[in-house]
Amino acid sequence: MPAADDGQSVEAPPTASRPVVEAQDYVEGRLTQYQEWYDRKAVKTKAMHLRMRTISVVGGALVPVLVNLDLSFAKLTATVLSLIVVGSVSLESVYRYREQWKNYRSTEQLLGHERIYFETKVGPYSGLSENEAFTTLVARVESAIANENSATLNVMTLGGQVNADVQTPPGIPGARRELQ
Repeated sequence: MPAADDGQSVEAPPTASRPVVEAQDYVEGRLTQYQEWYDRKAVKTKAMHLRMRTISVVGGALVPVLVNLDLSFAKLTATVLSLIVVGSVSLESVYRYREQWKNYRSTEQLLGHERIYFETKVGPYSGLSENEAFTTLVARVESAIANENSATLNVMTLGGQVNADVQTPPGIPGARRELQ
């Protein structure tokens, strides 16, 4: 025989634990996913930046040596190498691997710090209820992701340095104002 309905649902979890479940889902899902994505992108763009720089530096150093050699293949080799160096420098200025690498790495690091602060209840999460801490975490993480997207878009479209003082939407508690 079913129990009498006393107005309390046995199926629904207590309201105090609901934000914890959502927080764990968010941290283990979205936050971890973005940290891993930013890490992969940072590694890739750093490698591309270093490749381009290596080609430019080594190639640039070899061209004068080749020009001064009295060998039949030296002039053609110096010309080809010069074209490769110019191409490498030009592509680096278009794709801006260094700036992308810095944006991705700083965002990945910021997300890692937010995770630790949230899990240990320090910094901006100190003294907050579980629900307030979770809301603050989501706001800060999503703001960091949006700021990185904006910074990368600026790097790729404007072709210049990213403004270090990326604006944060109002109302986000303790939000970081810059990506370093």
